[in-house]
Amino acid sequence: MLREFTNSLTRWDTLLFHRIFGWGDRRVLNCSFRIISWSANGCLYPFLVLYVYWTFGSAVSKPFLLSGTLAFSLERLLYHLLKRSMKRDRPYEQMMDVHFRVRPPDRFSFPSGHTASAFLVMTLLSNTFPGLQIPAFCWGISVGVARVYLGVHYPTDVLAGALLGTLAGQIGMWFIM
Repeated sequence: MLREFTNSLTRWDTLLFHRIFGWGDRRVLNCSFRIISWSANGCLYPFLVLYVYWTFGSAVSKPFLLSGTLAFSLERLLYHLLKRSMKRDRPYEQMMDVHFRVRPPDRFSFPSGHTASAFLVMTLLSNTFPGLQIPAFCWGISVGVARVYLGVHYPTDVLAGALLGTLAGQIGMWFIM
């Protein structure tokens, strides 16, 4: 029963991967998805905190920063534990017809760290600023789709990253806010 479920999940994962990756090697998609993916690699997050501080003051920015610091610490710890224990190869290493469209930051695929970070930030933003729920969610989903399109993650890697980021964000807010 477990083997049947695993085989079915693997087939679904591979099929969905090929559908998204199969959108083709188009210049506009490559450029757009590289930018979307890059937006979740962490270099913009300090600017987000500064923007929140300058716009809303310390009453909003201090809990936002503390929640984010706790959440990112937890997320990074769990991310590295999962990466090292699962050791799932990236799609381009398993499939002959697949190549990466962006160089991955590390060797293994599960979970997607970019997606985890995006969903963590999405969770913090959505709870701090309810009016940003839909755009933040769309951005988080776009990051996950970008990671699959770019050939560096399977859909289940992205799903695991989304769950990890959301959980870490919720825990960070629960302890601080």
